[in-house]
Amino acid sequence: MASITPLQFDKSPKIAFHRTEMSAILDIYGKMVMAGQAKDYAIGMHEDHAVFAIFRRHAEAPTWRIEKIPELRNRQGAFVVYGNQGQVLKRGHDIKTVLKVFETRKFEVLNFGKPS
Repeated sequence: MASITPLQFDKSPKIAFHRTEMSAILDIYGKMVMAGQAKDYAIGMHEDHAVFAIFRRHAEAPTWRIEKIPELRNRQGAFVVYGNQGQVLKRGHDIKTVLKVFETRKFEVLNFGKPS
């Protein structure tokens, strides 16, 4: 006779973005979609940080990552924006201040190859 084993779910607490933080992030993401700079996003919730990844195309590494790392809140700030190479573009204590990096810069793809 077959036995039924219950599924084991990971019940450890996860870090997530608060509703107001998500609202600010999705506002910026919507502007990027309208400008043709973003096409997709992904959200990850982990034990030590939360990630909102923005993709320029569907099947590639994220172009930008917005991370919430509560462990760093008393030092550099809990919020970080990373570029596609992993470089820190902005870090701070307030999500709206950190997201200003998307308003002050023009993110354009530079073509250093052969002219098309």
